[in-house]
Amino acid sequence: MEQINLSDYAQYFTEYTELRIQENRENLIVMVNGDLMRNEKVSNSGVSARAYKNGVWGFASDPEINGNMLQEVVESATKNAQFLHQKIKKDPFQLASRKANETHDFGSKKTKWSQKEMIEFLQTMDRYIIENCKKLISRTVVIQTLDMEKSLITSDQTSSFSLIPRSFIVVELAMAGKDTQPIKLYDIFDGFGQFEDVFTTPDALFAKVDKVYEGLLKKVEGIYPDSGIHDCILDADLAGILAHEAIGHTTEADLVLAGSVAANLMDQEVASPLVTLVDFAHTAYGKTCPVPVYVDDEGVKAEDAMIIEKGILKSYMHNKDSAQKFQMPLTGNARAMQFYDEPLIRMRNTAILPGKSQLKEMIASIDDGYYLMKSRNGQADSTSEFMFGVVQGYEVKNGKLGRALKDITISGIAFDVLKSVSMISDNLVWGNAGMCGKKQRIPVGMGGPAIKCKVNIGGK
Repeated sequence: MEQINLSDYAQYFTEYTELRIQENRENLIVMVNGDLMRNEKVSNSGVSARAYKNGVWGFASDPEINGNMLQEVVESATKNAQFLHQKIKKDPFQLASRKANETHDFGSKKTKWSQKEMIEFLQTMDRYIIENCKKLISRTVVIQTLDMEKSLITSDQTSSFSLIPRSFIVVELAMAGKDTQPIKLYDIFDGFGQFEDVFTTPDALFAKVDKVYEGLLKKVEGIYPDSGIHDCILDADLAGILAHEAIGHTTEADLVLAGSVAANLMDQEVASPLVTLVDFAHTAYGKTCPVPVYVDDEGVKAEDAMIIEKGILKSYMHNKDSAQKFQMPLTGNARAMQFYDEPLIRMRNTAILPGKSQLKEMIASIDDGYYLMKSRNGQADSTSEFMFGVVQGYEVKNGKLGRALKDITISGIAFDVLKSVSMISDNLVWGNAGMCGKKQRIPVGMGGPAIKCKVNIGGK
């Protein structure tokens, strides 16, 4: 991304203003049954400005990045705010502020892999799958990377620069089921960083490919569970999507204002006392989170948001507007995906905190239930009602893992599920490939410990 000193353009700020330059660089390579189906390398960059006047915002953006355009975008955003102020009469209020001066560049210092080298990486993985996974009817391997690079200054003297990368590989294998329907299983091998920092050689992933194939062989011989409410263990992947989709969205302050179930639950018991749920800004337990946000896209120094503490709802996630309306502290949750997007209240890295149990103890505590490991998709609404697909799991009989499960769904009211939590594992496992689709698709960190709870399972 072209480096421009944004402070040179603060002279054009006549209202409260945020000025941002951003470039997103994405790479997608998809190989299906050995054929290269997609080979995309995309860069999207530009400048945007947002100006505030007496309760309303003006916004402007342009893909051209140069001195004249930065001035023009600032002036256009200011004129838009002034025009809207004349048309929309709102009670003026002072925006909350927490300034920052931060630089965080996580770009690799290693030699960049070429597109050709990454394709050869996938070809080597594909050959391994052919030679070692004999019963497949199809196979798909994918490389996907994203670098988000941003520079920002604001009227309240925030300045920031960040380059936040992530890279992951997806392997999906399929076999013929007994009823001729294909049975599929996938895994994502991911990490925080650019491709050359996350991955070394294809053979380092072969053992993980073997594990996917072994799971698929068991799934082909698998069963459908008994429908109804059962004791279940949700592994980190499912606990993470539950925390994000069914709890996190209900506590984003803009959705609270729109009437989410969390609007009337502040300082009330919404979960088991074992449950503490946090939206981490950038660091958890001394390690960088999958999507570290040090300064949000409104120029707020980001801090963790303690959403649920020992079962009690304690906070919402805020931007500058909502923090003022609720008279609550800023959290730094305003995020924009592209340069032409306005910041919205978004999650960053949302997880239930680890407990004191070990997974083997949790399994041993169940006489008749299920261990659910991996989700395919999920949806939830503002009541916290959810339905998630589950593509990998096992029955639990007399405290031991039994037969594998075929694809199933689970559903329920998330806050009711969290009230039933009776054990939480002592580890925290993040996924680095999460995306959230709230108006703008944006990377998020999801994960957590395993949780033991009661969940409604759909049968065949």
